[in-house]
Amino acid sequence: MTIRIDDAAAVRGGATAAGAPLVLLLHGFGSSERDLPGIMPHLPRDLAWASLRAPLALGNGGHAWVPITVPGRPDPGLVGASTTAVLDWLDEHVAATTPVIPLGFSQGGLMATQLLRNRPERFAAAVVLAGFTLDGSLPGDAELAVARPPVFSGRGDADQVIAADAVARTDAWLPGHVTLTRRTYGGLGHGISAEELADVSAFLDDAVLAPLGLATAADGGA
Repeated sequence: MTIRIDDAAAVRGGATAAGAPLVLLLHGFGSSERDLPGIMPHLPRDLAWASLRAPLALGNGGHAWVPITVPGRPDPGLVGASTTAVLDWLDEHVAATTPVIPLGFSQGGLMATQLLRNRPERFAAAVVLAGFTLDGSLPGDAELAVARPPVFSGRGDADQVIAADAVARTDAWLPGHVTLTRRTYGGLGHGISAEELADVSAFLDDAVLAPLGLATAADGGA
């Protein structure tokens, strides 16, 4: 199955300096490329960003990376097709020297982990918000476990959307493959809180911006 990301639908913003790290925003099931850019004012200002529209059009006008069949266990072939589409988009539109940080919510969080697992060397870090990992192994897993890029994983303890077995699988898989920062937020459902955004901002500052000698998260979004 061959699918492509519609570059004309992508929304871009943030830092314009050459070589600025790029946050790749990956929305959740049924949403769109217009969803996640709203969090960027809460993150460090020295980041560029691009928000992609998932390739599967739904009847309600939203989009998805894969259909939902068994919750937390999407078809691996369809996940792979969407992952390849994002990687192809990166190859075509983003310089190979640009640090890229996939940031995904829910099903977009699945995509963030898939990108790491398929091309570990391409990504400087990742942020997974209320997301999960695909079950089974992938060819890039061994390389990822050696590279161990920094990953932030956050979710609410009142989230009833992501299947419990998918949460358990993700919590077991991540520590063996990445350098993990994990946070759980009391009373948060399937969403993103201000506290979580502050933690993501600090993570990106420490994991991505500080090593590059860029501005700190303390003045991001000011």
